[in-house]
Amino acid sequence: MLSIFKDRTSPPRLWLIALALWFAVTAISAIALWHLRENAFASQWRETNLLSLALADGMDHGLHGVEQGLSAMREEFRDNGFLPLSSPATEQILSRRTKLMPLARTLWLVDHQGQLVSASDKTALPDLSSFYPPLDKLADDATAISRPFTDVRTKESLVAMAVSVRGATDNSSGWVLAGFPATALFGAFSVASPGQDARMAVFRDDGVRLVGRIIDTPTLDEATVAQLLANRPSMEVHKFRDGSKRLMNLRSLPRYGLKLILTRDLEVALKPWRETAQIAGAGIILLLLILIISVRLVARADQRNAAAQHALQTQLSRASQLESLGTLAGAVAHDFNNVLAAIIGFGEMAQDAAPKDSRQQQHLDRVLQAAVRGKQLIERILTFSRGGAHHMVVFELEPIIDEVLTLLAASLRHGIVLERRIETPRARLRGDPTQAFEAIMNLCTNAMQAMSDGGGVLRVHTKRVLAATPCVLSHSQLAVGNYLLLTVSDEGAGIRPEVMERLFQPFFTTRGALSGTGLGLAVVHGVVAEFGGAIDVQSTPGKGSRFMLYFPECTDAVETAEAPPKETSDGTGQSLMVVDDDPALLSLAEEILKGLGYEPVGYSDPAVAMAVLRANPQRFAALITDEVMPGLCGTKFTEALRKFAPELPVLLISGYGGACLTTRATAAGVTRVLAKPLRRADLAQALSELLASAPTGKA
Repeated sequence: MLSIFKDRTSPPRLWLIALALWFAVTAISAIALWHLRENAFASQWRETNLLSLALADGMDHGLHGVEQGLSAMREEFRDNGFLPLSSPATEQILSRRTKLMPLARTLWLVDHQGQLVSASDKTALPDLSSFYPPLDKLADDATAISRPFTDVRTKESLVAMAVSVRGATDNSSGWVLAGFPATALFGAFSVASPGQDARMAVFRDDGVRLVGRIIDTPTLDEATVAQLLANRPSMEVHKFRDGSKRLMNLRSLPRYGLKLILTRDLEVALKPWRETAQIAGAGIILLLLILIISVRLVARADQRNAAAQHALQTQLSRASQLESLGTLAGAVAHDFNNVLAAIIGFGEMAQDAAPKDSRQQQHLDRVLQAAVRGKQLIERILTFSRGGAHHMVVFELEPIIDEVLTLLAASLRHGIVLERRIETPRARLRGDPTQAFEAIMNLCTNAMQAMSDGGGVLRVHTKRVLAATPCVLSHSQLAVGNYLLLTVSDEGAGIRPEVMERLFQPFFTTRGALSGTGLGLAVVHGVVAEFGGAIDVQSTPGKGSRFMLYFPECTDAVETAEAPPKETSDGTGQSLMVVDDDPALLSLAEEILKGLGYEPVGYSDPAVAMAVLRANPQRFAALITDEVMPGLCGTKFTEALRKFAPELPVLLISGYGGACLTTRATAAGVTRVLAKPLRRADLAQALSELLASAPTGKA
């Protein structure tokens, strides 16, 4: 049985608890069954004892009736002083006396020489030597019982009782005998018997069996039986020579020298208890099976929980790793953006000062082009780190998907088939549509590259899903809510487990240094995070991959398209406050703003700038501030000044502002957000629009 519990997938402690519980139930059941057996045993003892007592009393009553009849005849003969002679009249007298004795069948008169004097019928006289005690030693007030003998006429087994008659002379002495069926000694046994297993026998004290039998083939002689009966207790469980165990009850009738034995088969007597024990045993076995199944189910549940916990820990580890990488990438991007800002700013001013069409101007063009490429690379890094400045609008997803698939259809490799299935017509999202386009394009491009060898089907599918409970995905946690599920799947080689761990890390690629930057999937991760969604990746090596993007569905109306930008106009001497902790960039900004026709006033300390604004908030037409500054960041600076300058236009410029910068900036009261590095034309356009929309009198 213990081999059942050798399950290495289940906690040993759980098995020990189950085993202890089962043993406890088994022990309690065993004790209860033992007490039940004792009660059943005692009940059978009581029943057998009462039955044997009733049978012995009935037999004694019947024999006593025969004895009284014989004694009455004896007294009559004594009064007459002689035994009647054999005659028809004597036979009639004996016949009438027989009818007055319910148990007796025949009466005989025997003289002192053992000769039959008269009889009530033709039944043969029993052998006088078969009586016990012997007739010649029989006391006047005693009786003797014969061995069983057979009536030759009826083939019935009979037993005779004898009493002595003492006359004045030997000629007037003899015995009176009454014969009765041996089965009469059974009394009411056939009616009151508790079952077919009950057996009854009547023995004389000398071991002679008068009627009945205990076992089918008796093997003991009469002397041995007499000795055993003389030393036998009144009640016991006895094992007989045929191998059966029986409850035995012994009753003595000393008046007649008889012993009554009543037995019951122990197996049959305890059958109800045994059936109960079998049911209890089956219940214990069933309980064991239930415990085994329960422990296995609990163990499997624990394994599933452990697997879920492991998946959660893995996901949290991935998220933490990606967040750390994003923070690092954002910090690097911020510093690099400041460098690019200086390169672009001073490069543009140098370009303005260079002779037209000169080699110097051409060289500066190349410098600015390289700086723009660096800016694009930084924008992708910031997308991964969720630190860029993005314009959040409500837009429909289906046109974005159609645009991506249209572009891909023009450059499909041979053997690759596009399959589009949109189940969410007019579904809307809130975010930057450009980011959504880039994420879908990166996923589809990645899927096409995964099938570059053998071709296959690239499937793009959308549907609505409801997350009723939070759940852990491969690389994200999905909160409760309504989502648009965008699935991009391929039939490529799949993703190996070791690659899955680093799938969304920036600059990680499995295609070599010449096949990509390793930022495609990192950008997808950042875009989905910026939208507040989640990512689940399912892949089996050799059977392709499936990327599932969960975007929170937006129910707001689609925002109308913005009007085309107005023609940029230079400043007209408006006073602008510029706040940046980097002196070089602050100087560059002041010089660019002067060139655009503004009067900039720069501050490298946000606290000093706040004090100046608080003293005279009407002095400046607008505020230009960096986001990342020691002591007081740009959004906090804006939030503080809104308490005393609620209508002052604020232009926030950031190389990296952390997650959801645009959302945080809008909530703080920022009017417009621009990302570093800025080109002079972008800054001029933003300021022109900002001041044009400012309240009258500010511009």
